[in-house]
Amino acid sequence: MSTFFRCCVAFVVCILGSNPLFHLQAAVKDQHSFANPEHISSTRLKLDVSVDFEKSELRGFVEHQFKRHQPNANTLVLDSRALVIEKVLQQNATGQWSAATFQLGQPSGILGQSLSIKLAPDSEKVRVYYHTTADSSGLQWLSAAQTSEKKQPFLFSQSQAIHARSWIPLQDTPAVRVSYQARVRTPKQLLAVMSADNSKNTERDGDYLFEMPQPIPAYLIALAVGDLHFKAMSAQTGVYAEKTWLDKASNEFADTQHMMDVASRLYGQYPWGRYDLLILPASFPFGGMENPRLSFITPTVITGDKSLVSLIAHELAHSWSGNLITNSNWEDLWLNEGFTNFFENRLMAEVYGKGRADMEYSLSVADLQRALPDLSQADQALKLQLAGRDPDEAFSPVAYVKGQLFLSYLEQQFGRQRFDEFVSLYFKTFAFQSMDTQRFLAFLQTNLLEKYPGLVTAADVQRWVFQGGLPDTYPKRPSDAFVQVEQQLALFLKGSPNWQTSQWTVHQWLHLLDKLPQQLSAQQLITLDQQFAFSQSKNAEIFVAWNRLALPLNYEALQQPLQQFLLHVGRSKFVVPLYRALATNPHWAEFGKNVYQQARAGYHPLTQAQVDKIFQ
Repeated sequence: MSTFFRCCVAFVVCILGSNPLFHLQAAVKDQHSFANPEHISSTRLKLDVSVDFEKSELRGFVEHQFKRHQPNANTLVLDSRALVIEKVLQQNATGQWSAATFQLGQPSGILGQSLSIKLAPDSEKVRVYYHTTADSSGLQWLSAAQTSEKKQPFLFSQSQAIHARSWIPLQDTPAVRVSYQARVRTPKQLLAVMSADNSKNTERDGDYLFEMPQPIPAYLIALAVGDLHFKAMSAQTGVYAEKTWLDKASNEFADTQHMMDVASRLYGQYPWGRYDLLILPASFPFGGMENPRLSFITPTVITGDKSLVSLIAHELAHSWSGNLITNSNWEDLWLNEGFTNFFENRLMAEVYGKGRADMEYSLSVADLQRALPDLSQADQALKLQLAGRDPDEAFSPVAYVKGQLFLSYLEQQFGRQRFDEFVSLYFKTFAFQSMDTQRFLAFLQTNLLEKYPGLVTAADVQRWVFQGGLPDTYPKRPSDAFVQVEQQLALFLKGSPNWQTSQWTVHQWLHLLDKLPQQLSAQQLITLDQQFAFSQSKNAEIFVAWNRLALPLNYEALQQPLQQFLLHVGRSKFVVPLYRALATNPHWAEFGKNVYQQARAGYHPLTQAQVDKIFQ
């Protein structure tokens, strides 16, 4: 065993005892949580809330069933933020409820407040009665006018990374997993759905019951309420959406069952029963959120040509990497997202062909290379240091793409068959557990590096995981389709355009926009836009890529379409860099500020927080 890995394993053994591969929850204290799961951990939740759209408020209680890990432990510590705690009850072994003494700690920025509950020796459950507030960042309340159909209001949650505590008082750390059941009361004309079994809610009656039997981390507890309808895509998959999107989404994502079948064949049977999709309003801040059994999806990936369905492959892959095995804290996010990007690309190759997967792989590498110069060396490492920082800052292309490339490098070195066996064993061994980097490296050492010596060194792994930059050993996957793009681009730049684009895919267009020079002339911009209508593109990825190129060149034709885009789309991946480009350019700064003033109310609180910083 190498010195590096001996130190890794020794570190884990020192903390955990003789069995270093298990009992992670006692190993690492999550610095973004007040919770004390090493003493008392919540094991099951019962949520009972009413949804009040007039007050933009959830009100009710959450009941915690807990386990004492120390016989004399008498304080359960939960996380809370922007909540009003009304009272706390505790239940003893005979089923009797009584008042429990509780104390809220001092507010601590993004962490919120600790909620410490004193327990009697025979207490087995506690109930916390509470309601949310306008500052509950994990919820977005939309008026009817802000929805697609503009008839009924809409509510959805977004708990990742530590926003679950803003709408449920709980142990908000991915090192703790809970099963849950819920009862949600809504206006009768609306439907509620959760990251749980939704099968009991076949009729709209304003009283909905949910069950999630498998234990999940807090950030995967999810709720949405709106004028939702359901359409099956297969016996195991379906779509929830407003009527406007229902048929479009079911057609766009019709291959979901095939993806599930392929994923199960690759890395083990799908472990969650059903896999449905919820199409959210355009203000949803992410492309997708991998809530188990019901992934939340942005409508910006519904293009009519299935060109962006890799996002569905990504969220589905999270059913294994992230949901089945979860990063134990947010400094180890790459274990969720790197594995998922790797898995996603394997799915795309199996379902849509190697050529498409190679193009998407290359575009991801370009995204990472574009992002690295703006990140510190520490933030370019897979293993992050987030002390005193918002864990939302962990979500950069490093965790996603560099993590993917590290795993692709291992696959290249050990061979696909061996690496697939390793990944399958990993998912099987640690199912429904949390994972940190040191523990993963010990597993890697035992099951790949020692088993097949001489292929990857400890120094190789250390450079990938703990150092900045992108090692030049990452696998290169050239695309013939991209070569064609570059050949035609070269002719254009020489003044002899002979565009042959009738068979181009969205990925080829994105590659063209990435490779166009940063100093095009005004006439070249006009020529390109007249020929290909980039400024009017309905594909959000293409539109944003065109803006990334043309905004710094002060291309005036962008003004009206950009304003309309920013007023109607709230996906952070798109709007945050667009506002940053506007704010840092004197030509566009005032325009950007004015548009944001109009658009801000329609954005999710997470997006608002990011853009507010830009215009401070």
